[in-house]
Amino acid sequence: MALRVGVVGGGQLARMMIAPAVELGVELRVLAEEAGMSASLAATAVGDYRDADTVLAFARDVDVVTFDHEHVPQDVLAALVDAGVAVHPGPAALRFAQDKLLMRARLQELGMPQPDWAAVSNTDELQAFIDDHGGRAVVKTPRGGYDGKGVRVVSAATEADDWFAALAEDARGGALLAEELVDFSRELAQQVARRPSGAVRAYPVVETVQRDGVCAEVIAPAPHAAERLQRVASTIGVGIADGLGVTGMLAVELFETTDERLLVNELAMRPHNSGHWSQDGAITSQFEQHLRAVLDLPLGDADPVAEWSVMVNILGGPAADSLDARFAAAMTEHPAAKVHTYGKAPRPGRKVGHVNVAGSDLDEVAYQARAAASFFVD
Repeated sequence: MALRVGVVGGGQLARMMIAPAVELGVELRVLAEEAGMSASLAATAVGDYRDADTVLAFARDVDVVTFDHEHVPQDVLAALVDAGVAVHPGPAALRFAQDKLLMRARLQELGMPQPDWAAVSNTDELQAFIDDHGGRAVVKTPRGGYDGKGVRVVSAATEADDWFAALAEDARGGALLAEELVDFSRELAQQVARRPSGAVRAYPVVETVQRDGVCAEVIAPAPHAAERLQRVASTIGVGIADGLGVTGMLAVELFETTDERLLVNELAMRPHNSGHWSQDGAITSQFEQHLRAVLDLPLGDADPVAEWSVMVNILGGPAADSLDARFAAAMTEHPAAKVHTYGKAPRPGRKVGHVNVAGSDLDEVAYQARAAASFFVD
């Protein structure tokens, strides 16, 4: 009987696990939040991932449960573990991806390089942090933020008044996360796969380009990345994966500072946008690697298949009735480009697909990827 992997969440990450699951001979089952989501081809159930009974019923006949996102509540995760379900990554690791304050505290215990930070419970504490850090700071909601949501650059504590008010009304209480505004030269990402048995495999460190808080492009490997930088990024990624007990794919978003230090920005315990290039640019894609890792199978080779790969996100997207024509035009004009669409309705700023191109000349690869992606922008 084929191994069975249950994925909680029906988004594009689950969708992109379907093809490698078929190739590995793995049966993929998906619990989608609603009908018609990106991973509907493999959706065997539709239901609320926040309801323990729903998730337990879904998990009854699979060998392992993994995730399309990190938002499954801890009590639901605990119910799965108590029922004897193999959960990867497990709740002990996922809590550090779910709560940025817990993440910062644990990374500090592990000695990982990160921006100066503090938990702030009121405007006075936030203002004191701002004053101590040059008059500006980054403030974040500890839970639920992604793609630039839940993040603000502030110069006065009153700019977070609405967030403090929301905390006061939240039964869980808590604090906001204040961080120094890092003077960085670029953003990088390091991906690591880790098996439950402890084996790890690191991908090349990549450069990510953000626009309006959303990843727009990824260049793999990161240009001008000296051997020392690659070694440090890999050491950080592997150290975090081991230190937090992550199983599956881990993405570590990094700042490279103007004085050539690396600081940890964010974590994701799943396949990640910064690794989409690996679908067409690495020997083993992050999606296949994630399945291998959570099933505790031997990890695949993470080396690139070409000197350079560029991934360009398709943001917003065209009307559905024009998608087929644009897809055909992009493939005709740029046959080296691999176009991946997510089956999502268009919406301003929404990630609805991406384009990968791999080759030996970075300028040409970047041009081809951007040009192919431009066919899908109105």
